Amino acid sequence: MTAGFIHLHTHSAYSLAEGAIKIKDLLRLCQGLRMPAVAVTDTRNLFGALEFASAAAKAGVQPIIGCQIQLGVEGHQLVLLVQSEAGYRNLCALVSKSFLAVDPQEEPHIEWDDLGGHATGLICLTGGVKGPAAQYLLHNQAKPAEEALKRLKKLFGDRLYIELQRHGWPEEDAVEESLIDLAYKHNIPLVATNDCYFSERDMYEAHDALLCIAEGRYITESDRRRVTPEHYFKSQEEMAELFSDLPEAIENTVNIARRCSYLLKSIDPLLPRFDSADGLSEVDELKKQARDGLQWRLENFVFTEGCDREVIAKPYRDRLEFELETIIKMGFPGYFLIVSDFITWAKDHNIPVGPGRGSGAGSVVAWALKITDLDPLQFNLLFERFLNPERVSMPDFDVDFCQDRRDEVIRYVQQRYGHDRVAQIITFGQLKARAVVRDVGRVLQMPYGQVDRISKMIPNNPANPLTLEEVLAQDPEMKAELYRDETTAKLIDIALQLEG
Repeated sequence: MTAGFIHLHTHSAYSLAEGAIKIKDLLRLCQGLRMPAVAVTDTRNLFGALEFASAAAKAGVQPIIGCQIQLGVEGHQLVLLVQSEAGYRNLCALVSKSFLAVDPQEEPHIEWDDLGGHATGLICLTGGVKGPAAQYLLHNQAKPAEEALKRLKKLFGDRLYIELQRHGWPEEDAVEESLIDLAYKHNIPLVATNDCYFSERDMYEAHDALLCIAEGRYITESDRRRVTPEHYFKSQEEMAELFSDLPEAIENTVNIARRCSYLLKSIDPLLPRFDSADGLSEVDELKKQARDGLQWRLENFVFTEGCDREVIAKPYRDRLEFELETIIKMGFPGYFLIVSDFITWAKDHNIPVGPGRGSGAGSVVAWALKITDLDPLQFNLLFERFLNPERVSMPDFDVDFCQDRRDEVIRYVQQRYGHDRVAQIITFGQLKARAVVRDVGRVLQMPYGQVDRISKMIPNNPANPLTLEEVLAQDPEMKAELYRDETTAKLIDIALQLEG
């Protein structure tokens, strides 16, 4: 691939309910347009960074990890691009601060002082028309605009670029000449970007519907957020023509890409250390707790009066030793001890905990440690379904806590093992076939009954869900019926572009 222009300001679908470019589609675009590199700069988050880096490396495209981050409560934005591992760590710290160090009622943002300690390894683009300098200029505040640029240059040095964009907004025209003058005055290079939210120009209408879905608005409303049809992933030739009067701004996109060489790779899970009260290693502590716990289980739930204790206990002890050997061999004694610790704490504080769900209920060690409350041997449950040396993966206990007091358990884990070592996971919602039809129908203000009828025409099988595209391909008669009406056809076309 030859490089004449590189996109450095791109929003993937991880710019939630805002970006409409899936990672796989973004990389196909790069390959089709012969772009050897691309940056993903999602709004205020790095959710897609690992998926993007891994997929890009496999596709032969250089991934540039970045973020569009908000500076101050004023809502000014900057684009930060990762050059090195130090830069990635600094960007992670800034994004975390933007969420954790602000009032929950405020938009996630960072302050100028935060930038001061985390600028190393990062390239800064001034944010286009929404950046601090441009915003001051739009409000006829030339001096604060210049001061903002000087402050950024002091932080980033030759890693600062004044970002120019041309989407057809009058605000961009209003500030461009002043930004160029400031760039030459302070020897700050220019860079041209296109703030990409969707893949192709003809996806504009679908993306507009997405913004309405996100904000609970209707297409017909005028006082709502919009972008322009120009906010698509343009080709190198289109960008070169758009900035033909400023070729250096195009060339600098390639120079920036060459300065970014960090490839994010996945790592094995990092568990905090379990500190034994008796000073034992994790392995010895697990053996001690498991053996003592099994004896307690046998005494209280298995042995009956007059039974042959040794005969009854033998299969339990054999199974326990087999599981311990597997757990230790696979390197997970600390995991079992940690899970046992916070479940035991919850039970000791009268917080209801489920008896055990999923494959973890097949572990005698888990039963002995009070992680689960089901006797695996009584129900002929298999340990290998939970942990198997032939299929090395992180064990995963499904634990149900009382929803009213689960926050207490989370706080305990944070205090016990360190706030910097505990994280919560999220699940990304997707617009699936039926849901996307209903959502698009709402923003188009189609009659509820009509949208409901269309939605119910789509088969709903959670065990084997079909995409809207697959449904239409399998049922030509239904497709013909839906496309017979212009309004319904518009609904289906938009839904197809937004699904997934």
